[in-house]
Amino acid sequence: MIILGIETSCDETAAAVCKDGEILSSVIASQEQHSMYGGVVPEIASRAHERLILKTVEEAINRSSYNKGQLEGIAVTRGPGLMGSLLTGVSFARGLSLGLKIPFIGINHMEAHIFANFIAYPKLKFPFLCLLVSGGHTQIWKVEEIGEYELIGETRDDAAGEAFDKGARILGLGYPGGIAIEKAAIGGNKEAVNFPRAFFQSNLVEFSFSGLKTALQRHVELIDGKLTTEMLCDIAASYQFAIVDILLSKLRLAIDMTKINVALIGGGVAANKLLREKAKRDFNDSKILYPNIELCTDNAAMIAFLGEIYLDQKLSHFETHKVIPNLRLS
Repeated sequence: MIILGIETSCDETAAAVCKDGEILSSVIASQEQHSMYGGVVPEIASRAHERLILKTVEEAINRSSYNKGQLEGIAVTRGPGLMGSLLTGVSFARGLSLGLKIPFIGINHMEAHIFANFIAYPKLKFPFLCLLVSGGHTQIWKVEEIGEYELIGETRDDAAGEAFDKGARILGLGYPGGIAIEKAAIGGNKEAVNFPRAFFQSNLVEFSFSGLKTALQRHVELIDGKLTTEMLCDIAASYQFAIVDILLSKLRLAIDMTKINVALIGGGVAANKLLREKAKRDFNDSKILYPNIELCTDNAAMIAFLGEIYLDQKLSHFETHKVIPNLRLS
């Protein structure tokens, strides 16, 4: 089965082609202009998607060695994400599917982040846990099978990815914040600043990053403009370590509570090197899995891959084309 995937939930215009579980092509057109604003500007993002989507889709199809007449379905992100960006992708996919007379498959972006792990680990068995960490989400889910999800815990306020972005702005490191802080942290002392960790000693699987961001802001203000390069590296390393520490402590708690010792990590923050290394090192009694780096950030390969599963299993909700910016799994 040959499926075209389209992803436009935020600021990446992406398209990919999947055939029988194999990714044949994956193209991503990044929108660099957001870096000057320190974050994604929705109107700019949606206009850029309109400009880039046709070229991106054509390139993905060409790279796959197939043509559009051979496509058997089109999968596209319908939420969560920015309304204007989502509408661009869904409208394009809907029109193309009608023109080609092939199925349209609306995909939950966060569900795709879970199943991106199956691209690298096709023999993965249910049930398992999944820590979803991105700019808008920090959640731990129990996954019984496709379509059956139980929320174990989530953030009370900000997401981990948002904490990285805000932290990078405070430190003057630019956007995207996760990458900027990770680079600045190289060579830094992760124990230089003892940042607070909300709910760290609690038996609740809950996250909170607002206090951590406030602590960083106050720490920088106390330095009063005397921030040296060495201090910057130490602060970035300590801040990054605090975020990772919070995430993995709650994943450990979820594993202990559910007695499920297989856990996936998905979403943009899953690309963080410290998170990946610490998870492997600290969870030697459990199996911790995460996708290849290119499948952590927004991409269409995971959309096409999940779309093929939907179509193959004839799931009842696969035809929906309604855009829902705050779409949830449950």
